[in-house]
Amino acid sequence: MKATISLSSQQGNQIYLPKKYYNPKIRFISFGSFTKECHVNLHDKPEELSISEDLFKELHIPYLSSIHLFVHENTLYVGALVGIFTAGFTDSKFRPVGERSLFFAKLLSIEQTVGVISFVFGAHQINWDKGTINGYFYRKDGWAKIEVPFPNVVYDRLPNRKTANHRAFIKIKKRLSEEYLIPWFNPGFFNKWEIHKLLQKDTLVAAYLPETYEQPSIERIERMLSKYNHVFLKPANGSLGLGVFQIIYSREEEAYYCRYKDDQENENRLQKFTSLEALLKRLFRNKQLENYIVQQGITLMRKEHKVIDFRIHTNKNVRGKWEVSVIAGKISGRGSVTTHINNGGLVKTIEEIFPTRDDCIKAREKLKEAALLLSRSIDDKVEGSIGEIGFDLGIDKNGHLWLFEANSKPGRSIFAHPKLKDFDFTSRKLSLEYALFLTENTIKQPEEVLL
Repeated sequence: MKATISLSSQQGNQIYLPKKYYNPKIRFISFGSFTKECHVNLHDKPEELSISEDLFKELHIPYLSSIHLFVHENTLYVGALVGIFTAGFTDSKFRPVGERSLFFAKLLSIEQTVGVISFVFGAHQINWDKGTINGYFYRKDGWAKIEVPFPNVVYDRLPNRKTANHRAFIKIKKRLSEEYLIPWFNPGFFNKWEIHKLLQKDTLVAAYLPETYEQPSIERIERMLSKYNHVFLKPANGSLGLGVFQIIYSREEEAYYCRYKDDQENENRLQKFTSLEALLKRLFRNKQLENYIVQQGITLMRKEHKVIDFRIHTNKNVRGKWEVSVIAGKISGRGSVTTHINNGGLVKTIEEIFPTRDDCIKAREKLKEAALLLSRSIDDKVEGSIGEIGFDLGIDKNGHLWLFEANSKPGRSIFAHPKLKDFDFTSRKLSLEYALFLTENTIKQPEEVLL
């Protein structure tokens, strides 16, 4: 149920509700972590919660808004109040989270559509003594810092693994989750090998997994090259296609080729070696293979001689169920080992990749089915509340589908494509709707969310 908040001229802790929301048993009103006694009254404004100015200030409601209301036992809950936790704040009034300020502004700007109040915060904005946060809100006239209670739910948007693993941030998550019983969704980053091991146990999705091993030895890589002609070496904790190497064995030349991105020169490279030992010694002298996985090479479908794979985002919705929010194709750049945009890759809609309507529908359904099966499988096996996943999936020349990677905090570069703008809005909306779902379930069925 969604209603517009207005201020009443009445004194004291008075609230006024229309008949559809009215319940004479209501004795308290709650916003975020703050709960106050109130006196409930009936009024004739059909979609409006009218609240006395004293109570409005005591609850630290930041502004008048259209927001969800729900009643449990003797309390009226106004919410959800959604805190988006991140790091990398600056002193700028216009870009308080640096380059990511635009993403957060776009995320916060749809709160009225969903019926929540949302803000961005970090470690330094928390006032533990008062139980409040000086959060960053995005309004029509720009960013504003406003003091609010602790939120009903926290959406984790820490920018990278290093930050997420920092002791101070782990301590904050633990304290808000355990002491204040605030659900925290999308914690941490996936490890490729751990996800692979978990999915191997699920017969519904195991067929999507390429042959993969952790901490590969030279002998292991040689055997896989003998079997597949090419393999990929990937950092187990990598992302954005960084640090990926493709090793190709040429039987005719009895030589080894390696395709990779030279980070120092920011160029794609292809080098030839007489032996695998020479290749690894040259390219891995400052890297540890025990931090890598080796994965079978797969001959993927191509367009104009360039490799194609697919990015699929899945999100939980307002009912807590998985749905696909976007499917996009990615075409590799010239000489690139991956299809990532930072390696020269191009984003295409699925309609641009498949020439006929039937092929497009068939591919879309196949990718959608796989992404939803994988989402449910990961969700069942990984600890914590997951609200979104980004999958990199490929289709080989025989039409078989393969999982290359699952990302708990997927990048959003695909949404720069002009025909994917609506899907950008959908995925942001779903993130806030899932926060609303968690809020209501935590209040009504805490054992299902918090245990």
